[in-house]
Parts: sequence; C-alpha cells; structure tokens
Amino acid sequence: MQLNVTQYLDRTAALYPDKIAVDDTKKVLTFGQLKRQAQNIATCLIALGVKNKPLAVFMQKGCDMTASFAAIGYSGNFYVPIDTKSPESRLKSIFDSLGSEIILTNKENLDKLKSFYTGEIICIEEIPECAASSAQLIAHALGAVIDTDPVYSIFTSGSTGNPKGVVISHRGVVDYIDWAISTFSVDEHTVIANQAPFYFDNSTLDLYLMFATGAKLLVVPEEYYAFPARLMDLLNQSQVNFVFWVPFVLINIANYKLLEQKKPEYLEKVLFAGEVMPNKHLNYWRKHLPHCLYANLYGPTEITVDCTYYIVDREFSDEESLPIGKACRNSGVLILTDEGKEALANEPGELCVRGSSLALGYYNDPEKTAKVFVQNPLNTHYPELIYRTGDVVFRNDRDEFIYVGRKDFQIKHNGYRIELGEIENAVLGTGLVETVCVVYDKENKEIVLFYQAEAEITIGLLRKEMLQFVPKYMVPTKYRRLDEMPLTANGKIDRLKLSRQIAE
Repeated sequence: MQLNVTQYLDRTAALYPDKIAVDDTKKVLTFGQLKRQAQNIATCLIALGVKNKPLAVFMQKGCDMTASFAAIGYSGNFYVPIDTKSPESRLKSIFDSLGSEIILTNKENLDKLKSFYTGEIICIEEIPECAASSAQLIAHALGAVIDTDPVYSIFTSGSTGNPKGVVISHRGVVDYIDWAISTFSVDEHTVIANQAPFYFDNSTLDLYLMFATGAKLLVVPEEYYAFPARLMDLLNQSQVNFVFWVPFVLINIANYKLLEQKKPEYLEKVLFAGEVMPNKHLNYWRKHLPHCLYANLYGPTEITVDCTYYIVDREFSDEESLPIGKACRNSGVLILTDEGKEALANEPGELCVRGSSLALGYYNDPEKTAKVFVQNPLNTHYPELIYRTGDVVFRNDRDEFIYVGRKDFQIKHNGYRIELGEIENAVLGTGLVETVCVVYDKENKEIVLFYQAEAEITIGLLRKEMLQFVPKYMVPTKYRRLDEMPLTANGKIDRLKLSRQIAE
C-alpha cells in the first residue's frame, strides 16, 4: 500500500536513474539527480526538527522548485508553493496564516525574500552535501507519515480578500494520479509540457505523473504562452505528446488560427481544466488535430485537482456546452437541490463531492472549513463529509454532468434567473467573436459583454444572432470590445478586474 507520494520517486529513480525528469529550459535534472538533491535538502530540514509542518517554497517553477517539493515530502512535512510575484500584503497574509518560520528559496530569489521576510530562510544552493546517514534519517521521518497526512497546501483567493490555504493529503494525490495513469495511459515515453504555475493545483497532475511513471516534464517558461508560434516550436523541439492546460491557452491558439501554420507534430493527448472550454475553439483543435484525444477535466482546488472528466467522443456544435462527464475513480459526485435533496435528471443543482479526493480543509481556518465541508444531507446514519463546490450542474439524458455556471454567476435580472455562462456560450455560437466574458452590473441592473473579435462587427448584428440561442431578456445591454482579456496568474479570465471596469 502506498502511504506517501515520495514512494513514486523512489520507484522511478531506481528504474530510470539517468532519464531526464525535469527540463525547465535553463536546467535539467535526471531522476537520479532529482532524488539526490531532494534527499540532501530533506536531511537539512530533518536536522531542524520540523515535523508535519507547512514549509513555504519561494521560487519560480522549475527544477529547483520540483526538488524542493520532493525534499519537503521526504522530511515528513508538507509544502506550500508561493507566487513570487504576489504583492507583499498577500504574502504577509499567507505567512501569518501558516505560522511557519522556515521558507525555502534559491539564490535567484534570496535577496527579494530577505527584503521583507524576517524568519529563517533556507537557500537550497547553500545546503552542504548530506551525510551518509541521510537515508536512515529520511526513513525514520517517513515512518511517522500516514496517507491522510498533508502533502501540500495551495492558497486560493478568498471571497473576503484573504487567501485560503487548501490542505491536500497524500491519499488524495495518490488516488488521483493512479486514476490518471490508467485513464490516459501515461508511461515513461510520455513528454508533458507544463503550463500551470506550481502554486496552481493543475500542476499537481504534471508533477506527479512525472514522479510516478518516468515521464519527462518540460516546464515551459511563462513568456512562451504570450507567443504561440514560439510555443509550437518548443513543443516540437521537445517532442511533447501530452498537455494539461487551462482552456484560455487553447482558445488563444485557436483565435490566432495558428494550427493552419504550425502544428504540434507529436501531440497525442490534450487535457484541459480550470474554466469552461467553448466548443467553438475546441472544434478548431479537433479539425486540425483530429487524431488527438481530448479530455475535459473538472474540479476545484478543494477536490485534489479534479473529480469529473469527459473524454470527447462525439461532435458538438459551437454553441453547445461541453460535458464535464462522469466521476473520477473513487470520487462520489452528488447534485443537490436548494432543499438538500438529490436532483433528478436534467434538474440543476449544486455539485457536491465526497470521497478520498476531499481536501482536509483550510489551514488555520476552521470557520471557513465548516461552511463548505459539511455533513452529507443524504446520509443521516454516520459522519460523512461532502464539499459544496458552489457550481451549478445537471445530469443530461446520457448520464453526463453538464456544467451550468457558478452559483455566484447566477443572477436575477428583470425577474428572470439567468446563468452568465449560458450567455457566453450563445455569444460564441454566433461565430462573430473570438473570446467573451459576461459580467453583471448590479448597480445599474445591466448585463455587460466584454469580447474580442478579429473583424469589425456591429452590435445590432451580434444581438440579432444571439437571439437564435437565448431569449431577449438574456441579451447583454452593454458591450465592450477589448484587444485582449485580462488574465489572473493562473491563466483564467480575470472576471473581478472586468467587473471593476464597468464603473470606469
């Protein structure tokens, strides 16, 4: 029985010690080197006497950060990836929440960290070579770790402005990765192009598929995603055959019509998650790369990355919604009505999840934890927690989950209950625009459409075409054309920033 994620690296390093594990375009680590570096750092951490504590990692994604994650696991603690570009106020809020006095960094980020952090800083390049007894020290530290202990905590945005530290267990990651390996046939021949920042939970799939199978992980620098042609060159140069990206990257490539000029020649599997993937843009990919497997994954950070998936197996029109599919192995997915009852077929309700994928809660925040990790109302016989995602879905006639939108994206307008996601699908279905985001101006009671379009369009024509898909009361009343959509650090459309622009 696997009790912790470091056992993945132990097995893989024994099988493929000289095979490249991580390539961040500046540095390369083989599996043997990755394990040695990780255990060297781990020995230093064990000597400090910390145990089952959150240890922050302050550096850019790449080889050093990967080794630091593994090291913290070997030391019997859990890692907290930190965005080095975060404002100091946010960093202070995270560090206060953690209560940790130790942060791992590298020389590249050492001076920046010292400028505002006064606790103990460990620079991984300054750690001396570990003693011969390190293996015994690590084995002793891991002997106290069980599969329900934390492996990492990722801080997400909170509705109050204060970040929330989602704590994920070893068991959650092991179940998720073992499912992904068997579902998508990942092995030592797989080459993964990482897009997600390491402080974004989508990166969990990239990292641990590499640890578990001997796949090569290409950590693509962030700037490549702003220049899709360069990105395609890098994918081909590295013979990438597997990607797990946020939809906006795929959308951007489709908007540029790049696949008509350059194609990722080795690509075989295209997975995406993090926000809605419009069929308009997916159809472009399917047209130009029809041999690829496409899969839509869904899940909030509190569910160990994903809890449902849909492998695209049929044709969709541009305006249709793409299913989020069925539950991943060992995840229980419920749809609950406002009355706390199980929804019927085609009846919308809140998606709730139970099982080993559930996070342990929010670090140092029992009040917020208790609000969303609650007793399953369908089970009155014994304690069973579910996580209330806040997402509205329904089950269609094919027994597939269909994502409708966030409960907080659901508005009441002129007496009608409206999902903003449905309007976005309708706008894309017109074929007149490339990218859209709909927000609601609560003060003026207006639906506002932000859009990108390659050609000039008249609002009258856009409204007319939308009426083919939605009733008049759902048609936006304000329109703003943008050269590009503002994005969050995770590559999602920044809806909060667009909402602020309404008042400008």
